Amino acid sequence: MIVLYLLALLISLTGMVVLDRRFSLFFWRDARRARIVLPVGVLFFLVWDLLGVGLGIFFRGETEFMTGLLVAPEVPLEEVFFLTLLCYLTMNVYGALTRQGDSASAASASATATKASAKPATEPRASAS
Repeated sequence: MIVLYLLALLISLTGMVVLDRRFSLFFWRDARRARIVLPVGVLFFLVWDLLGVGLGIFFRGETEFMTGLLVAPEVPLEEVFFLTLLCYLTMNVYGALTRQGDSASAASASATATKASAKPATEPRASAS
């Protein structure tokens, strides 16, 4: 049971990758941007955690479900995976929401184009003069 939490995080991260792959939400939409955004987000929250630990706000809870390995004082190894999951989830949700917006505008533009092409062409009437 010592790695149960880490295992749960890894399974959840795998689920994020599967959803991302299936719906092209983050890495499969723009891999270059994702390779920048994800580490920057994780790094931001790690710095946040370190500041919280330094100020005495955050501390490591003891449980038998964690490995006990620390990457910094009061920052367990699982925290890095949790923050990665948090950032990946956030970017997948953002990708899904903006994808729906893109689909809606594309559908609207397509519908407008279809209506415009469906209008019968009017021919000028010949004058009787």
